[in-house]
Amino acid sequence: MRNKPASALRRRRTLLAKKLFALAPRILRGSLLERYKRCAKPGCKCADGPGHGPKYYLSITYPGRRPEHDYLPQAYHEQVSLYLQNLRAVREFLEEICSINRELLRRREKL
Repeated sequence: MRNKPASALRRRRTLLAKKLFALAPRILRGSLLERYKRCAKPGCKCADGPGHGPKYYLSITYPGRRPEHDYLPQAYHEQVSLYLQNLRAVREFLEEICSINRELLRRREKL
């Protein structure tokens, strides 16, 4: 990054900002939990196997609070997984934007 001209850094920052804007409506904080449950009905196949499932839950933890778990229907699993991945990408984009801004400041260039 230190060898790139300031104009190239600004172009990269603009591209990252556009990617951030595009992902913004499709991000979600948390993690997915996969659970298998036993129903306790006599003769049910779950008694000898891992249980019924998988059942998915979205787990979200806030500082100073207990984790919150929301049941996630199977039909939403793929979409929610993508939204969680998008949050990781957004964080990476933000880190790169911060690095670009720091480099521009270090050079005493216009932000």
